[in-house]
Amino acid sequence: MRLALLTLAAALIATPSLAAGPYKTPQALLQALYSGNDLDDDPNAATAYTAYFSDALNQLFTDEWNNRPEGEIGIPDFDPVIDGQDGEADNVEIGQPVVIDKTAEVEVSFDNGGRHTLFYTLAYEHGGWKVDDIANQQGEYPWSLVDLFTSQE
Repeated sequence: MRLALLTLAAALIATPSLAAGPYKTPQALLQALYSGNDLDDDPNAATAYTAYFSDALNQLFTDEWNNRPEGEIGIPDFDPVIDGQDGEADNVEIGQPVVIDKTAEVEVSFDNGGRHTLFYTLAYEHGGWKVDDIANQQGEYPWSLVDLFTSQE
């Protein structure tokens, strides 16, 4: 029995993809996202949030990355998860998700040089929840991550 537990523990440690999901609830996904764990630190990655983003959102980042002229700043030119270029999200509050079939909408509020509220659209794919869009519907310059990509086409 002890050998079986040690073997299982070693397998879990050796399999980093298990640490990044699948997330069985929208709250679990967003808690993991804001914990800052499992970010892709590859400087050649299109986004650090690959493990958290849906196939469609990852494809938007990848297409933009592959077609970006040398030396240009990418889309978006800020970190959409913290709604800014610098800082970190403190005092994160995750709202109750509204789930319809394989999509969910969730409001997330946090402090980062002021109070921010983002609206997440999630998709259920590959056995877990993934971020499909992030939007800030408040302030002088409202934005949607998907719209930032598609308005450039």
